[in-house]
Amino acid sequence: MANRRSTRSASYAAQPIFAAPPERQPLAARMRPRNLDEVVGHESLIGKGGALRTAVERGRLGSILLWGPPGSGKTSLARVLADAVGAQLVTISAVMSGVAEVRALVAEARERLVLNGHQTVLFIDEIHRFNKAQQDALLPHVEEGTVTLVGATTENPYFEVNSALLSRLRVYRLEPLSDDQVATVVRRALADQDRGMAGSLGPSGGVAVGDEAFEHLVSLSAGDARQALNVLEGAISIAEAAGAVDEQGHVAPRLTDVEAAAQQRVLAYDRAGDGHYDTVSAFIKSIRGNDPDAALYWLAAMIAAGEDPRFIARRLIISASEDVGMADPRALEVAVAAAQALDWVGLPEAQYALAEATVFLAATAKSNAAGRAYFAAMDDILSHGSLPVPPHLRSGGPASRSYRYPHDYEGDDVSQQYLPDELSDRRYYFPGAEGAETKVRERLERLSEARRSPPRRKRPVAGQPNGDPMAAGSEGMKRRQQNLREIADEQRRDAEGD
Repeated sequence: MANRRSTRSASYAAQPIFAAPPERQPLAARMRPRNLDEVVGHESLIGKGGALRTAVERGRLGSILLWGPPGSGKTSLARVLADAVGAQLVTISAVMSGVAEVRALVAEARERLVLNGHQTVLFIDEIHRFNKAQQDALLPHVEEGTVTLVGATTENPYFEVNSALLSRLRVYRLEPLSDDQVATVVRRALADQDRGMAGSLGPSGGVAVGDEAFEHLVSLSAGDARQALNVLEGAISIAEAAGAVDEQGHVAPRLTDVEAAAQQRVLAYDRAGDGHYDTVSAFIKSIRGNDPDAALYWLAAMIAAGEDPRFIARRLIISASEDVGMADPRALEVAVAAAQALDWVGLPEAQYALAEATVFLAATAKSNAAGRAYFAAMDDILSHGSLPVPPHLRSGGPASRSYRYPHDYEGDDVSQQYLPDELSDRRYYFPGAEGAETKVRERLERLSEARRSPPRRKRPVAGQPNGDPMAAGSEGMKRRQQNLREIADEQRRDAEGD
């Protein structure tokens, strides 16, 4: 049973006897890089002096997590890294595997290490799909070095991978391939005679792709090399079936063939610049600019492109605090509610909640006064350091008796210094003139005016306790802690007597 599981889970590189013959493999599978020099992109990691290249040159590959979008080369990179350090590569998918399979593979890895001194690289694709218990099951084996774990994820690992496992891995971010890099991959596939389209695995006479079709193919791939090769292979098949050849007898896919192979343009945002961040930037700026129509358009673009809806929900929560703020405190409630709705019902139904939150934030009053105030205070902290607390605000000491409890005074307010001495006259928060913040501004102005007059204590209310209720609360907590200590001491004495 163990051997059959290993055979089924192991990579093609580890068990070539079970790999499909080259003529049955998709072009993208055949064109996987065979070594680090064939990997396209990620120069900062695998180029000269890069962290991963340096590691494998020393023959030591630690457990890592590769985080990047589809088609950025996570699986291919895992294969060549394992090969570069002479390790056995075993691959599983978190979608289809569980703790039992992981334990079986780890047992085989331990046997391989003890008997042959041969290291195992365990590659787990979509590792974010493992739940906490499944991730925890990996901890001891990664910790003791039984396996070298290489995880791959398209999700932000700092949200999706538990901290205990994350602390044992080095996270490497793989950026989407640029159009030039995708073009390099496509040209390599067209020119390769052993694995690509120029030899016996391609159509008779070879392939020639015109400039217009080639540029469209690269553009619609949206940085996904696998997507580009899949579309290329489909377009070649369509052109070959239609007898589309050039004067030299090459099969020549046309622009319409590329479009037919792709079915539709891959919606991975505008490819001018960093499309992912450009689109979410347009989304947030449309909300900030009070344009619900544009905000809905960019929301739809992200959803249609396959963007993680949780990413969108997080941006809505940020916008509610950053751009709406105190002008309409309900905005944060609406944004958080949309995120919770997404957790409860998921897509497609949660599109309603995301759209509702988007329209609410875009249409309501705006103010960034609270954020400006906070960062102005932060600037003073960075400039002056954390200054001493005024004596009357401290939790103890003789001076603390001079603190005046605001609820003892009319208006539940009394003039006294709250900022450090060096910043006693500083003002950070200037309420805006929109929405609910106008009432906040009016109240603060009333308080400022009232503080110019001598403070007046409230008249006693018959039967109402006097003094600071927090003082009584603190005393109650002290007694609670004392009682808990006494109970613990008694239980310890009883246990020792037994």
